[in-house]
Amino acid sequence: MERKIACITGATSGIGWATALHLAKEDYAILACGRRKDRLEELSTKLSPEIPFRYLVFDVRDQEQVISAFDSLPVEWQPIEVLVNNAGNAHGLDTIDQGDVEDWDAMVDINVKGLLYVSRKIIPGMVDRKSGQIINIGSIAGKEVYAKGSVYCASKYAVDALTKGMRIDLNPHGIKVMGIHPGAVETEFSLVRFKGDTERASGVYQGFDPLTADDVAEIIAFAVTRPKHVVMADVLLLPLAQGSATVFNRNSE
Repeated sequence: MERKIACITGATSGIGWATALHLAKEDYAILACGRRKDRLEELSTKLSPEIPFRYLVFDVRDQEQVISAFDSLPVEWQPIEVLVNNAGNAHGLDTIDQGDVEDWDAMVDINVKGLLYVSRKIIPGMVDRKSGQIINIGSIAGKEVYAKGSVYCASKYAVDALTKGMRIDLNPHGIKVMGIHPGAVETEFSLVRFKGDTERASGVYQGFDPLTADDVAEIIAFAVTRPKHVVMADVLLLPLAQGSATVFNRNSE
C-alpha cells in the first residue's frame, strides 16, 4: 500500500461519510466501516478511482463482529495509520426516571464499548509501528450535561475521558490522540434520537445555521495533516449561533 490508511467508523452517513471524502482528498487510502453495506458501496462511487478503498460491514456493539471484520483484512490493509472513532448515537430525550433502558444500552454499547472494541483491534499495530493517529468524535454533551440527556452525556463524557487516557497511555509510543467535540451538527443524529420523527428532528435546527458534516470533516482532515510534532488534543466546535449545549441564538440565519 503506497498510501497511508485511514479507518473511519460510522462512515455510512453524516460526519463519517464526509470524513472519508475529505481524507481521500488528502491522499489517504480509505477503510470505511458501518452497518449498511449499500451505503458503503455508494460511498466508494464518490471517491476518485485512484484512491484505494475498502469497506467493512459490522456493528461496533458486537465485539465478535469487530474482531472478525478486522481479522479479514488483507495484509496490505492492516497497517492503519489514522483511526477516526466516529460511530455513535443518541436515543431518546427523557428524564432519568422515565428513560428507556434499551436506549441506555444502545448509547453505552455504541458510544463507549464500540469505540473500545475497534480501538483495541487497531491500537496494538500502531504501538508496534510507533506511529498512528486516533481521533475520537465526542460532543459538547461530553463537556456539559443538559436536562433529559444524562445517559447520552455520560457516554460522551466517557469518550472524553477515554481520549485523555489514551493520550497518556500511548504517549511513549509517539501516537497522536485527539478529541473533536461538535455542537449542533445537522445530520441523521436527531432523526435517530427521535426515532424517525422527522418533524421533531428538523425542529432542532430551526432558526439558526448549524454545523454541517463537512464542517466537522474539514477539521478532522486538518487535524490529521498537521506536522508530526503538533497534536490538536481537544477541539470544541460550535456553530456561531450556539453559546452552550442549550443556548442558541435562533432566528440568526
